[in-house]
Amino acid sequence: MKKYSLLLALVLAVSMVLAACGGSDSKDGEWVKDVTVLTGGEQGVYFPLGGAMARIISEKVDGVTATGVTSGASVVNSNDINDGKAELGLVQNDIAFYAHEGSHMFEAVTNNFYGIATLYPEVVQIVTSADSGIVTVDDLRGKRVAVGDQGSGSEANAKQILEAHGITYDDLNIEFMSFGDAAGGIQDGNVDAAFITAGTPTGAIEALKASREIRIVSITPEKIKVLTDTYPYYTHFDLPSDVYGTSSDATTVAVQAMVIVSKTLPEDQVYEITKAIFENLDIIEATHARGKDITLDTALDGMSIELHPGAKRYFDEAK
Repeated sequence: MKKYSLLLALVLAVSMVLAACGGSDSKDGEWVKDVTVLTGGEQGVYFPLGGAMARIISEKVDGVTATGVTSGASVVNSNDINDGKAELGLVQNDIAFYAHEGSHMFEAVTNNFYGIATLYPEVVQIVTSADSGIVTVDDLRGKRVAVGDQGSGSEANAKQILEAHGITYDDLNIEFMSFGDAAGGIQDGNVDAAFITAGTPTGAIEALKASREIRIVSITPEKIKVLTDTYPYYTHFDLPSDVYGTSSDATTVAVQAMVIVSKTLPEDQVYEITKAIFENLDIIEATHARGKDITLDTALDGMSIELHPGAKRYFDEAK
């Protein structure tokens, strides 16, 4: 009996030593081998940039295969990563903040993700045909207006901008559409205007301008102040006429695009993912013009939620 007790005590002691030596270290937790990167619609900027990031992760992070997947963008991406349906995603910084607060379009706190980095300004573009007669936001009343995919960041921006002008969905004929479908609707005369929040130039708008003259509807400085006072993640943005060849510059607002990551990914894996992305920015730059906006120096500008420990470790070492 004594021999048995002594043996059991030795086994327990060895087990405790082994556990202390590495089994509980979150840095070295089990890596996710198949990583899903949620992007956005195919005519937006999230899709090509997210695809480029997935390619970098697959090629530069050992033992990991990443796939870029089209999605409904910010709100959908936040919910899906929170629910464990994907590991990484591109979202707007305002939407990430609202998710963590459980406010606005989120009925409950949705915070099972950290930030990795901010990327570039996402411009709220209210696009219409030049001959539509729509010159101001108030001119949208009674018109057929595409506000983005239901539950997207673009739709959230549309609601907030309309609200600042005293306009609700009841005052419009609303269509929930991807950027590409919205641009096609304007081209065919089935949609009068569309809200498109994306990096510029946006592929859907470029495709539209190839077939007809367009206008980007301005938001007045007074209404921009209302927006920035109410929603602090908006910033004033001047969109030059040469971006789309419009007849005049436009004044609007912008938020920041960012990358989020599930809290379930271990620190070492996210460190390697962050390192791979920021040491291969040339691949992203070659994919879309907005890739040139992504830099180490600006990677934390407008970061609206807590950084993943792995990303934080990379930036602490790199700066």
